[in-house]
Amino acid sequence: MLLFSFAGLLCLTGCAAGLKEGAKGNVSDLRVAVYPVENLSGTPAPLKEIRGSLIDTIKSMGFQLLDEDLLQKFMARHRIRYTGGLDGETAKAFKDETGVGAVLVTSVSLYSPTDPPKFGLTSRLVSTGEKPEILWMDSVSLAGDDSPGILGLGMIEDPKLLREKAVRLLGQSLVRSFLGEKNTEGASGKFRPRVSFRSPAFDPKRRYTVAVVPFFNRSDRKNAAEMLALLFVQHLRDAGNISVIEPGLIREVFLESRLIMDQGLSLPNAEIIFKYLDADLILTGYVMNYQDYQGTFGKPKVDFFVSLLESKSKEVVWSSNSYNEGDDGVFFFDFGRVNTAGSMASQMTRSVVTEMVTK
Repeated sequence: MLLFSFAGLLCLTGCAAGLKEGAKGNVSDLRVAVYPVENLSGTPAPLKEIRGSLIDTIKSMGFQLLDEDLLQKFMARHRIRYTGGLDGETAKAFKDETGVGAVLVTSVSLYSPTDPPKFGLTSRLVSTGEKPEILWMDSVSLAGDDSPGILGLGMIEDPKLLREKAVRLLGQSLVRSFLGEKNTEGASGKFRPRVSFRSPAFDPKRRYTVAVVPFFNRSDRKNAAEMLALLFVQHLRDAGNISVIEPGLIREVFLESRLIMDQGLSLPNAEIIFKYLDADLILTGYVMNYQDYQGTFGKPKVDFFVSLLESKSKEVVWSSNSYNEGDDGVFFFDFGRVNTAGSMASQMTRSVVTEMVTK
């Protein structure tokens, strides 16, 4: 309730910072379409209920929402089945036909109702029009025993309560974005990449446009590559001097150009991506392990490799390998323990990006 009251006050003042850097405006001026939620968890999840919570939160913040019937008719008219991103043609149609200014794209990365429950969500607001851009993006991955407290009073045993907490945290993040606050949260040193390389040709202070192309999944976890790629999109965007291309545009180029990456990113494929997306850099990689656990006992494990290809030289200007387990650096009373692979992967990708762009 505190979030909603604060958001309402924000709307009344009309002086909140806009999502685009340098822009100002009232949240009620932005009309939003809420896409059906994409399920990357690999397990059945209550997608309609999750979307309903998102809609309630967005409404409480003062946004105008596209009527559900109009959204369904629009999606049927344009034969939209993929809701994990926004391509150029759809973004333009949204603007021209519905007056929608942005689309909320959300993916469930983790859903486990087993006690203690676990839940992960990634969400981003993408502008409509000629060139869709990511206006805001954040993710959250929670476990019911993240903060058990004294006598377990902080335990969350109800999966619904955990879902509501996750949606509430994302809503708070969106409010802070409208206030113009930047995400300056750092990652613990224990999540630094184990091995890394940065070419002298890569200038961390220069502004780059980056395309995060599909990762390769060599782990047992379904959709692990998609989830890790989204985390890199999020944290690269937070870096400040990097413009990240909306994943829906990248998918559009892959489909139209019939690009297939069997064992890695070939130079001919890279040329097409650089040309059609006007990107300076391409980020891709491999996921070797992305492991969660159920119940009380266990630990998540995440292992991945990433590389960054530069457009002019066609050389790799950054590469790194990261591996962590949830109890790394934990010695007393589970202090500092991480209970979900999503939370740990987020800190690991943030750490990679920090080292990548810090001179």
